[in-house]
Amino acid sequence: MEGNSISEINLSPIYTQALWAGLKPDPLLSVSEWADQYRKLSPKASAEPGPWRTSRTPYLKEIMDALSSSSPVQEVVFMKGSQVGGTECGNNWLGYVIDCSPGPMLMVQPTVELAKRNSKQRIEPLIQESPRLKTKVRPPKSRDSGNTILSKEFIGGTLILTGANSSVGLRSMPVKHLFLDEVDAYPGDVDGEGDPVVLAKARTRTFSRRKILQVSTPTIQNRSRIEASYLESDQRKYYLPCPHCKGYQTLKWAQIKWSKGKPFEAVYHCDLCREPIEERFKSWMLEQGEWRAENPPSLASNTSTPHKVGFHLSALYSPVGWFSWGEAASLWEESQNNPEKLRVFINTVLGETWKDKGEAPDWKRLYERREEYPFNTVPKQGLFLTAGVDVQRDRIECEIVAWGRKKRSWSVDYRVLPGDTSSTEVWDRLEQVLNETFLHTCGLSLPIRMMAVDSGFNTQQVYSWCRKFPIQRVMAIKGYAERSLTVGQPKATEVTFQGKRYRRGLKVWPIGTSVIKSELYGFLRQSGPGEGEEEPYGFCHFPQYGEEFFKQLTSEELMVKIVKGYRRYEWQKRYERNEALDCRVYARAAAVVCGMDRWEEAQWERLEKELGIKVPVPNPSIAPTSVLPKPKVSPVPRRKSTFWN
Repeated sequence: MEGNSISEINLSPIYTQALWAGLKPDPLLSVSEWADQYRKLSPKASAEPGPWRTSRTPYLKEIMDALSSSSPVQEVVFMKGSQVGGTECGNNWLGYVIDCSPGPMLMVQPTVELAKRNSKQRIEPLIQESPRLKTKVRPPKSRDSGNTILSKEFIGGTLILTGANSSVGLRSMPVKHLFLDEVDAYPGDVDGEGDPVVLAKARTRTFSRRKILQVSTPTIQNRSRIEASYLESDQRKYYLPCPHCKGYQTLKWAQIKWSKGKPFEAVYHCDLCREPIEERFKSWMLEQGEWRAENPPSLASNTSTPHKVGFHLSALYSPVGWFSWGEAASLWEESQNNPEKLRVFINTVLGETWKDKGEAPDWKRLYERREEYPFNTVPKQGLFLTAGVDVQRDRIECEIVAWGRKKRSWSVDYRVLPGDTSSTEVWDRLEQVLNETFLHTCGLSLPIRMMAVDSGFNTQQVYSWCRKFPIQRVMAIKGYAERSLTVGQPKATEVTFQGKRYRRGLKVWPIGTSVIKSELYGFLRQSGPGEGEEEPYGFCHFPQYGEEFFKQLTSEELMVKIVKGYRRYEWQKRYERNEALDCRVYARAAAVVCGMDRWEEAQWERLEKELGIKVPVPNPSIAPTSVLPKPKVSPVPRRKSTFWN
């Protein structure tokens, strides 16, 4: 065959087609052009199934194109609100990599469980609904296909999906493409090996033309990963023209106006000409919009480079039909006088960080506003009890807390049980506390619904004691300062104690101590209600405890610490003892596990009805279908608190 041209070689038609297809150069497409031509949205994963249209979300075009092979950009940061298409932007890039720019790719979700769910709900439909991708990734059921839930092999590369809580997944292999989704939900440290973002980025070092995409809704100011990355970029914002004066501006929440109680009449008032802009103009405005860098490399600090670009977008830019200004106004009204909902609004609607005050409240002010209600008695508004237990070498300390609507709380008692915690005597006394009932002002009595016991000290003894009780009454916990959730999913832990190996591991609940402390300090800084006013959301009540209790309750402060060039925020003691703070944190975690944060109005009404509080007048025309049994009255002797009176 030497000397013969290709046309002279006798090939069958199928081989001829394959040969010419291989010789044909790949089309020079950008990510947005590829998505418009080949991306199909599945009805399983999208509210608007069918062909992808970048014109629906024109602000995503520049973000996607920065991820194209022809772009010199190496890292893209997208700090966003919800309902703007950030994840689908990343999925378009994923499809583009499989089809046009193959190579090893790593996609990181906050947890392995979320990575599996994302694979089933988004990645698999992305491949199956796009013919260009379906031919390059084998069906998952074929033998030796290389297509599993967390691994997708395609021609020229592999997609690995993992969680930021898995150090093994983060160091699996070198990658050219890295997609970090919802980075603010990542743990601060993974298996003691360091920051998961740093570990993942280390996988790209051997590739000179690497691409990294970070996408996330921000969380707390100065602790948000996506905010820190955005501030190191050129900080682009999307400017829209006013349909009246044609002047360009970014959408600001302060310019959304509506009559009180009528949020769905909200309109935007131009920041330049002050004319009202109805939401029907938004589609035209988005089409004419443009990204402008507010920190271009020529003016930026040394940390900003032309290879790293950042984009910030709030949910106010969400296309018509997705999330309206009226819905935003309604959420704003609902969040007033509710710090937790307000934080969610700032993070998810405005796409901004929450300014968290980590300084400790004034213990003297809390001491001065103590109330005159008896120990071991549950006030009228308290509807259920939890307990938080802190274990030391020579004692166990425990706070019993009553909880009511809107996370309001009443400290019922604080117990100090002296004794060697490696022996059984002090644990027997803790069991007596668990089995105790507490008199409610309505005349009935309440048990402790859930007791949370810290396993940080004398761990094996804690596990052994907790195993004696149903998981609905007692929970072993382990605190993590870096967690972004109040309570995580429990994990079974194999325990060996006194030579005995348990067949089933005890479930240990991970709790986010930093999150709970931030929430608690926000509640403690609130002033009491004025005459005729409603108590603030989360207001904390205390009986006549001594000064020591309040010093311990406010003993820590959130401080910044530089570790290997990275800012880390840690809670540090400013007072030698902090057991009262820890007990309250654990009691709050127990309330979360009881479901308090998820309860609807019907659940609160049921608890009130059981105690005979605020019972609604029945309609005489409707016969009752069932009668709730009346709780038995258990007289409880009143006693003084054992805590430093």
